[in-house]
Parts: sequence; C-alpha cells; structure tokens
Amino acid sequence: MLIQRARTIDGTSCDIRVEQLVVDVDERLEPRPGEEVIDAAHGTVVPGLHDHHVHLYSAAAALTSVRVGPHEVLGADDLRRALGAAPVGEDGWIRAIGYHEAVAGPLDRDGLDALSPSVPVRVQHRSGVLWTLNSAGLAAVGLPEHPDGRLRSNDRGWSGGLQRREVGVAGGLSRVSRRLASYGVTGVTDATPDLGVDDVVAFAEARRHGDLLQHVHCLAPGKRILHDDDLDLAELTEWVEARHRQGGHVAVHCVTAAQLVVTIAALRAAGGLPGDRIEHAAMVPDDCLADLAELGIVVATQPNFVCERGDQYLIDVPADDHDQLWRLGSLLAADVPVVLSTDMPFGDADPWAAMRAAVRRTTASGAPLGPGEAVSARTALELFHGEPEQPTHRRTVAPGQPGDLCVLAASPDEVLAELASDMVVATVVAGSVVFDRSRESAADLGVAK
Repeated sequence: MLIQRARTIDGTSCDIRVEQLVVDVDERLEPRPGEEVIDAAHGTVVPGLHDHHVHLYSAAAALTSVRVGPHEVLGADDLRRALGAAPVGEDGWIRAIGYHEAVAGPLDRDGLDALSPSVPVRVQHRSGVLWTLNSAGLAAVGLPEHPDGRLRSNDRGWSGGLQRREVGVAGGLSRVSRRLASYGVTGVTDATPDLGVDDVVAFAEARRHGDLLQHVHCLAPGKRILHDDDLDLAELTEWVEARHRQGGHVAVHCVTAAQLVVTIAALRAAGGLPGDRIEHAAMVPDDCLADLAELGIVVATQPNFVCERGDQYLIDVPADDHDQLWRLGSLLAADVPVVLSTDMPFGDADPWAAMRAAVRRTTASGAPLGPGEAVSARTALELFHGEPEQPTHRRTVAPGQPGDLCVLAASPDEVLAELASDMVVATVVAGSVVFDRSRESAADLGVAK
C-alpha cells in the first residue's frame, strides 16, 4: 500500500510505501498497479502505538461487568443497588470491577453478603490484584469456610475454574481490539501473570481469524505480582535467578515503595539482565532512582492514573509522598529506561489520554500532582513507540521499520498540542489497514472503557 501526502512528526513531507515493513519513504512515490492508496492530506503519520502493559482477557471480561468504582457508585446503598441491578453472566456470576474503599469502606464476605444478591458475586479491587467473594461465590469455588472472602487475583487455586478466557475469546476480545485500533494501537504487551501456552495459541488464532488486530507480546511466565504482607527477599531472588538460568527475563509488579525496594535488592543479588522490567513503579522514593538506572531495569509505567485516580491519591497518600507517585520526568532524567502503557482495563484504554496526563500532570479535578514529573508531548508520544521485545528501542517511519503505522488528520504541531485519539483516521498493521475512521460508525466503536 502507499500513503501519499504525509508528514512525519518532525514535519517532513513524504510518501510512504508499506508492506510487512516500511519499504520506501520519499518526497514523491508513484502508485503501482493494484496498490492501495491512502491520501493523508498533509496529515501526520507516526509509528503505530504499542501499549506496553495491558490485560486482554480482563478487558474483554470488563465489557460484561458492572463498574462499582468511586466514579460510578458512592456509599453502601448505592453499591447494593448496583449489584442488585447487575445481570447474572452466563457462568452464573455477577462480576463487579473497579472497587475502592472510598465507595463503602473495606469489603469482606460478610459485608458483601449484606449488599449483594444470593447468587455468586465477585468484586475486584481497582488495583486488579484482589477479589472479594460473597458466601455464594466462595461456595462455588470450593471455599465455603474462607474467613473473609478476600482472594488474590493470581491465585489459581480458586480462579482456575472461572470461565474468563472462553468468554474473552468468544467476542469481547474482538470488540476490545477494534477499539484499540481506533486509537492507533498496533501492538500490546499482555502483562497477565498466569498466561500459558494455550493462551498464546489462542491469541495467535484470534489474530489469524481477524478477531485480534494487534501484535501481542506476553510477559508470562516471567511476570510476578508482589504483596506487602508476604515480601520474601530470599524467595524472590531465587525466582529471578531461576528465570535467568532459563534464559528468560523478569517483570515484577511494584506499586508500593516496599515492593520496589525488595525487587531492587533481589535484582542486585541475582544480577539483572537487559530486558528485566518493573511494572507500574507507582511509588518511587528518591534513593531508588540511581538503583534503577544502575541496574538498567525497564520501567513500564502508567501516567494516566495521575488523572484517573489522582484526586483519591491526594486524600489517601501523605502529602510528603506525593512527589513519589507515578514518576516519569525524574526517571528519564536519571537515565532509567521507561515505556508508557495504560494498564487496560484497570486504566483507561486510550493511550492518548495517558500521553496528556504525562504532559499535564493534573488530576481529574484539575489539581496538580507531581508537576515536576511532566514531560514534553513529543517524549510522551515516543514512549509508546517502543518495540515489544526491546521496548526502549523506539520505532520511526523509515525503510526497514515495521509496517505498523498510525495516520492522523492533523499537522505535527496540532498532534502534539492536542494528543487526541479522535485525530486517528487510519491504522495500519503489517501493511494492511485495520481501522479506517471513514468506514466506522459510533456503534462499531461502542466499547466501554
């Protein structure tokens, strides 16, 4: 295919010929017989966006879940109404997501029994790492005597029998993928910790059948979620060493300062490998910056949470720690390798919103949160251009680069000023158009965020 009358992000006018790779970029290229032609109309063409931390199955399941976060419900009575009105899924469960203690305080099985119907109910904390089940739900997973109903997401002992993957592949995955294509996303890294070979095969089959439009890279089996109440430096070090002996990298989920400090110590003891990652790095104390840089660990972080959750952080996090939240500018200044992501569905799936948050550093109400961590719009955009296997190697629009491109109906200056997903008019994956805004209706893109 040929994209004519385009401009790259630095303002250079060009035509771009694309196959599996970008094969030619020149001031003027003539169409070949039978070649598909896109007129960019002097708009901007950038490499397709790669979201470096998502959860595809959870995003598909979220389409049929009731949202019970602070933006949707407030108070016990409101939560009771939301759960009572929620449809029961084909698997016999009510699935609720996005819960935070600001809604109705800490949640356990007794509290959920008082607020929920008698059918199995599971409520996921907005962090994604914890579920609370009511008594009917605990009985359904074979844990009727569980004391508080609070179960970790990555515990396959209870979650293995849930029908999440079948539901995701059946249709929700396709809807999520089409929405991502409308944002210019051409690839994702799935950070779900318990994916296996069957899941990789399922993704490949979904790609082959056109249900999944993006390239998919998986972190599992090298992804590990930490919890503050069972941090074990010796055990974590042993796990890192074992992964490295097998030739694999590690990706460690760190959302607290304690988790980050222990992970840094484990990587120092085991020896880091290029490609090892820290997921989230939601809290980074000052004295960890030099450690991260020295180890060369890639940090995959989500500045969108500054906007999405920032007002709650201002309440929950001590003021003296606000400058540690969702660092970006200081990580880059310390020469820490960084890539950006959304954590979909736990964060808004729109990467352009994450870019705006990285630039503006304001909460939803407009309050500043870590303004010193702001970066330029160009930097925010480029941090979504990493290669999945080598995320800090940033792709460009040049011959030999992947034929994954995003065409925007705006000049480079306008793109960087607005950072808005509605500027995306076409998305190209491996030389084929997977999204054309002129052919899509609002209903086609009607996927809940």
